[in-house]
Order: sequence, then structure tokens, then C-alpha cells
Amino acid sequence: MATAAPKPEMGGLRFALMKLSVRAHAFVYRLTDGRIGGEVGKSPILLLTTRGRKSGVQRTTPLIFLQTEKGYAITASNAGADRHPAWYLNLNASPEAEVQVLSRRFRVTAQTVDAKRREELWPQLAAIYPPYLEYEKRTTRTIPVVELLPI
Repeated sequence: MATAAPKPEMGGLRFALMKLSVRAHAFVYRLTDGRIGGEVGKSPILLLTTRGRKSGVQRTTPLIFLQTEKGYAITASNAGADRHPAWYLNLNASPEAEVQVLSRRFRVTAQTVDAKRREELWPQLAAIYPPYLEYEKRTTRTIPVVELLPI
């Protein structure tokens, strides 16, 4: 749930339930300033709000994160699907977004990290959420790592 909403090809009902779950997670997180929903297991969660590249509609996605010396690192894993998640495509079209970490809300600029930086961050992200290693095996794409840099 915390990495991204599934795509419609996953089946109508399953997709609708996941979409509802993501929205509910974001709603409860905001309502409680992350006291509920700020972690899934031992993985910390932030809320990323992007503007749709086609629709212009703002959408919020709960994502696992790693705090870095520059900001926050997240993965565009899409649960190992061969397609990038919509939020990642939105950030590529418009890299400014909003992040909420617990009660703190702030603007960020998103940057997909280069290969060297990815080598540094990927093992740390996988240590926080080991299923990322399985997701990596499931897909033919290199899963992007994005750093969110506060503005």
C-alpha cells in the first residue's frame, strides 16, 4: 500500500479497493499528523502530493522513505510492475511537489538520482523495506530512486 497504487490492469475491483485504501491512508495520516499511518510495520511513511501531468488534479500517495542528508529518498517501485507509478511520471513532468512528514508539510523539488547515488541509497531503502528486493527481481526496469529536496 505504501509504495504506489496499482494500475487498472490488476482487475477492476482490486484496483478500486487499492485506490480507496491509498486515499483512506492519506486521509487518516493527515487527520492524525502521521500518528496513525506514519509507519507501516517499521517503515516510515510520508505523503507525496503531485499534480497530474494530464489532468492537473493533485493526488496524494503514501510512500516509504529514507531521510538523507539532502532531504528524503523514495522509490518508484510500483510493487515491481514493469511500468513506473503515475506519481513518478507526474514528477518527471513537473518536479515540484508537496510532502508531509508527520505534522510537517513543505514544498520539494524531486530529482531522480544518478546511478552512483542510487547505489548508495538502494541498499538503505531495501533495509527499511526488504520487499523492494523482490520487486527489483520482478521487473525488467531499473527501479528509480528519487530524492525530494526541500525548497
